[in-house]
Amino acid sequence: MNKIYRSFLGAFLALGFLQASAQESKSHEFYVGTLTFDENSKGIYKYALNDQGKFKSLGLVAETDSPSYLALSDDKKFLVSANMDKNWGNGKVESFSITSEGLVSVSKSETDKIPCHVSVKNSHVLISNYNGGNTELFKLDASGRLSEVLSVEKHEGKGETDRQDAPHAHSAWFKPNSDTVISVDLGTNHLWFSKLDNTGGSLTPLKCKNLEMAKGAGPRHLAFHPLKPELLYVLNELNNTISLVKNLKKDKYKVLSSVSTLPKGFTGKNTAADIHISSDAKFLYSSNRGDNNSIAIFKIDEVTAELTLVEIEPSKGEVPRNFTISPTEDFVIVANKKTNNLVSFKRDKQTGKLTFIDEIEAPTPTCVLFYN
Repeated sequence: MNKIYRSFLGAFLALGFLQASAQESKSHEFYVGTLTFDENSKGIYKYALNDQGKFKSLGLVAETDSPSYLALSDDKKFLVSANMDKNWGNGKVESFSITSEGLVSVSKSETDKIPCHVSVKNSHVLISNYNGGNTELFKLDASGRLSEVLSVEKHEGKGETDRQDAPHAHSAWFKPNSDTVISVDLGTNHLWFSKLDNTGGSLTPLKCKNLEMAKGAGPRHLAFHPLKPELLYVLNELNNTISLVKNLKKDKYKVLSSVSTLPKGFTGKNTAADIHISSDAKFLYSSNRGDNNSIAIFKIDEVTAELTLVEIEPSKGEVPRNFTISPTEDFVIVANKKTNNLVSFKRDKQTGKLTFIDEIEAPTPTCVLFYN
């Protein structure tokens, strides 16, 4: 009996060890969009992040021109990229089928000048064209094939700085649980609001049409409050601030407050780049590029949603153009474009603070997109 028991116990312990090893080796895969203006990069690359925050390179998975921003279809069968032209002319939006062998190009459609951001929801694709100064709407069919442009939201006006001489659309977002699209234009210094007509495939301006940010702010990206659908945070690139915006009613928005992304007393040159919020709505993160290459960490007030700076963590590289929170929300992955590296930070879910874990080489990274 003892011999049988020992054999059973040994098998049980071995099974437990194998299960523990499998858990330890579990990883999350992600894609990295890049710029291919020189020979440094050839397109979209794939990496894995394990449960300890360590990287592994999985190599080039799609050769394509400057896929500067990436998005997944809702069913995760397709990846869509905004492809910039190296001569700053008309770009492309490209769709890929996600296979075990890599990414397989399905189709390309022409966009206006310098597409710099892409969003996907259901079968709709939004492209923001920086030099075109507009947001374009496309559709993605069941096979992953893109339509030609269906609708164009043209922006008008200009701001007060050298970077705001004309409309410069920088991103466009589908508002959660709504038919509203919010386009962020650095050049006009406005948020632009439109309604997505699912039947006709068009963008129609709302009555409020747009919302002006502070003079010279230069809005770039935004993040929606995960628990309060009437609130969103706008990252302003030029004046390095984050603005809390409230949807007072369907056709009216208002800026409630703004905070700096930089340390008190900072006097160097800097531009803010990206913004993300933890799903529990406790912490907000934003990236700084320039003399303060860093990730700014903010505590979100549970009642007012106002931001309080927790600390500013160096990004371990130059020009952190994009970053993301891992699927488990245990890590923050930062893409430092100028120094060609990805950096992982362990995220303390109680304090929001970041601790450096690992880094790996990546050619001119501009976008990090987790697949699983």
